[in-house]
Parts: sequence; structure tokens; C-alpha cells
Amino acid sequence: MKLTKKSHACVRLEKDGRTLVIDPGMFSEEDSTAGADAVLVTHEHPDHFDEGRLRTALETNPAAEIWTLRSVAEQISAAFPGRVHTVGHGDTFTAAGFDVQVHGELHAVIHPDIPRITNVGYLLDGGRVFHPGDALTVPGQAVETLMLPVQAPWSKISEVIDYVREVKPQRSYDIHDALLTDLARPIYDRQIGALGGAEHLRLTPGASADV
Repeated sequence: MKLTKKSHACVRLEKDGRTLVIDPGMFSEEDSTAGADAVLVTHEHPDHFDEGRLRTALETNPAAEIWTLRSVAEQISAAFPGRVHTVGHGDTFTAAGFDVQVHGELHAVIHPDIPRITNVGYLLDGGRVFHPGDALTVPGQAVETLMLPVQAPWSKISEVIDYVREVKPQRSYDIHDALLTDLARPIYDRQIGALGGAEHLRLTPGASADV
């Protein structure tokens, strides 16, 4: 399985000649969904869900489909009947040849005065990769590669470190990092790497790794 990091929370995964994209939002590249056979969206915030990017995927590939939670599906399903699928915690399905399990229900707390929205995470191929969206969801089974939200308005580094410790992946790759400056990255790399208990890795946008 080839993993390619796109800007912020978006990743592309390729296997057996097919491509799955997760969370192409407004911070990810315009072509982040190019050639995608399937797109997964964790929640409705614009840094994870950009309608234009989803439309590009479905319009350029007539066979492409989207799996997402209801709040996103309601915004795009009418334009693409039969190609947008609504999912929730506990669901399983196959997308672009990947076996997908859905974990989680709510976005992390940004502030008590801000109502929480729904959020789901996606576990691929029995634990090969887990993308939690905007929550520190623990899937309750072994994870090889954790896509780790390293910096967000709703988190602090101690929570990120404890999350890695609880999930116990073999390795983690940074996502949700568009708000993190290059000056601060060494601090995150050093602390998460030293204290998380798992190999901590980072890909620049456009770079790839086999997982």
C-alpha cells in the first residue's frame, strides 16, 4: 500500500492500481482527488471537506464514489445520485478495494461554548492504516500506521502523545499540520518521538511511503 501525504489532513492511498483519498479539504492541493476511485470524508469542516474537490473527483471519474457521514452527504448527494454513501460508527464497507471500518461519532471539543459536530475515523484493511479525522478515537484493535493529528485548535501536545500511547501503532505519520510552522516542527518531532512509544514520522506534501 502506497501512502502519499497531501497538505494538512488529506492522504492518498494506492493499492492494486486503485486510489482512495481521505479528507481533501480547502488546505489540500486542487488535484488531491485527481484519479481517485473513492473518497472518504471524516466530517464537514472545510479543512477536511471541500465540495469543489469532491465534485472534481466524481466528474472526472464516472465510477468514483464517496463515503461520508450524513452532514456531508446531505450537501452533495443530490448532484450525484447513488454515488454518495452515508456511514456511521460500526459500519463496514469496501471502497476502491480497501476494506474500511468506521470508528467514532463526535468531533473533539474545541471549546465548551462551541457545539460538537459528528466525526468518524476510517480503519483500512484490518488495521493497516487509521485516519481519525478531528478526534482522538481509539479503534480498539491493532493499528500499524496511525495518521496522527499533531496540531489543532482542539488539542495540546500532551493529548497527542497520550493518544499515540493508547493506540500503540507501529508508526505514526503527521497529519492536520497546516497550522504548524516549520520552526515548531522539531519540538513536536522530538517530544512525540521520544514520549509516544512508537516511531514518529513526517512526510512533506507530495511525498510517499510504503505502509
